[in-house]
Amino acid sequence: QVQLVESGGGLVQAGGSLRLSCASSGSDFVTYHMAWYRQAPGKQRELVARITSYGSTNYADSVKGRITISRDNTRNTVYLQMNSLKPEDTAVYFCNARRPPNWADHWGRGTQVTVSS
Repeated sequence: QVQLVESGGGLVQAGGSLRLSCASSGSDFVTYHMAWYRQAPGKQRELVARITSYGSTNYADSVKGRITISRDNTRNTVYLQMNSLKPEDTAVYFCNARRPPNWADHWGRGTQVTVSS
């Protein structure tokens, strides 16, 4: 069972930057596909970015060019570097892990990001 703990959220002005971290327990982090999701008040949870176990990435159209996902397998950690933040990026950001063959979703408790205009 993998456990995920997010950190790095906070309050930032529009145009600013934040780096979120997600630390994973366990010794097989390298086998997991990792992702960041976000959920704004009154909205459904949506995918922000994903990085596979072999390092391939993909992003939501709304964040392309502003946000970068990366992973450090030596630290069992996945990062989300967020630049040029906008008020519409305000949400709780959740870390997700899943892997074959069962593709069960593992979630962290989330970290709040608030972008003021």
